[in-house]
Amino acid sequence: MMALIVGVVLLGLTVFSVLPAGLGLNWWPYVAEFLKGGIPVLTLLVGLIAVLIGIADIRDRIEEKREDMDENPEEAENSEKTLSDDS
Repeated sequence: MMALIVGVVLLGLTVFSVLPAGLGLNWWPYVAEFLKGGIPVLTLLVGLIAVLIGIADIRDRIEEKREDMDENPEEAENSEKTLSDDS
């Protein structure tokens, strides 16, 4: 219950602080400037995470191929031939 009350109070304070001059603290220009500066950092982090996920996916595919070749070398060769024939 206390968390709900604190959350409502903080939401009210936030809305009050970004209201235009005369009605609140007029912090909206600072909030907008922070958001403008934060967007490039956010896109950098999302891009970095996407690259890391892509690398992990490639490694998983290579490891899966190795496991398939270790289990059934003949089937792995046949699947490689099928894949090369399709392209």
